[in-house]
Amino acid sequence: MDTPNFNNSTNIIENYISDDCNEMILYNVNEYKSINNIFIENKGFEDEEVFYSVRMNQDINSRSQTTKEVQSFISDKNNISKKKTDNDNNVLSLESSPFILANTQHVNFDHLDNDCIIPVFSKDNEKTIAHQEFIEAVISAISIAFPHQNMSNPEIRVSHQIKGRIPSAIHKTVKELEDHEKTIYYERMAFIIRIPSIKDVINGNEVSLTIGGVRSYNQENLYSKKTLEKFKFFIGFQNKVCCNLCVSTDGFLDNLRVSSPQELQSKILDTVHRYDAELHLMEMKELTKDYLSEHQFAQLIGKSRLYQYLPKQEKQNIPFLNFNDNHISTMVKDYYEDQNFCRMEDGKINLWDVYNLFTQANKSSYIDTFLNRNLNAFEFSKGLQKTLNGKENYHWFLS
Repeated sequence: MDTPNFNNSTNIIENYISDDCNEMILYNVNEYKSINNIFIENKGFEDEEVFYSVRMNQDINSRSQTTKEVQSFISDKNNISKKKTDNDNNVLSLESSPFILANTQHVNFDHLDNDCIIPVFSKDNEKTIAHQEFIEAVISAISIAFPHQNMSNPEIRVSHQIKGRIPSAIHKTVKELEDHEKTIYYERMAFIIRIPSIKDVINGNEVSLTIGGVRSYNQENLYSKKTLEKFKFFIGFQNKVCCNLCVSTDGFLDNLRVSSPQELQSKILDTVHRYDAELHLMEMKELTKDYLSEHQFAQLIGKSRLYQYLPKQEKQNIPFLNFNDNHISTMVKDYYEDQNFCRMEDGKINLWDVYNLFTQANKSSYIDTFLNRNLNAFEFSKGLQKTLNGKENYHWFLS
């Protein structure tokens, strides 16, 4: 597989970060500054310092010979320390409300690793890439991309449990089955891993860098021979106030197809290195500057309901909205009742709050549609912003 090349970066790290993580030598190979550096300078983060992730120019298995390139992130200088891993029991743990609800349940990594069978492709008995292997690939990628940052334990949500039993228990009733005679695996799995030291504040809400993915066996043909397997991966931010996820286009892979965990890790690293965190933060902050009046919000809700039933030909001329009536009803309720993102006294609501109404409602989505709707919420909110500033792409929803 061809390895991506990142030789066009404006900043090259010639030296390494010292043991106390406070000293870095940075050389600028161009006379002009990158958009990332301009963004950070102009914002004037007095209590923050810039931390640079490592870019890999060659395959991860031969990374000792790589050229290291960088992308800047905002990081709390007091929290930069050596990487803590699961093996030394020092991984940070963050208790919070679930990032997705729907019909999911929380499980831990050990349960996936020790208690669940691994589905196979039936025609050749080749194993699939297990859920835990996906999570391990992401953890390894984070360790390479952010070698001096702490990460949280994976928060894992599963659904659609597939049950079975071993042959010796074939004649037993369900009540007679013992634990060791049962087999299970989960058709769908979603997880996130937080990097709490890389953070910012938007409209009073602290957001931290978050990485995760989705795996759905229902999107694989397990009755055939082994083929490339499908995954969804994202890197974005999580709003700590409500645990809503914020996903942008360049931080999301909807159709990641690989044949091995090693290839999976390589493509995850590629996405992490291409993700522009500062631009994503800037775009989200811009949403706080524009407001919908109560009348405009009512128009948005009404047109969003109409959108579901438009003739196919008419829909083609209107921007895509990937939310159904149940989601829209949740948004209406939260517009009046949500403690963090409800309307102002005069009925106005800024687009950052509208965006979070979308992502809050999205928590009721099934795992396999969750990330796609999350991305659509961001794109849709930006579209509304453009309409308020003179462009007419999303005018239909507000007229």
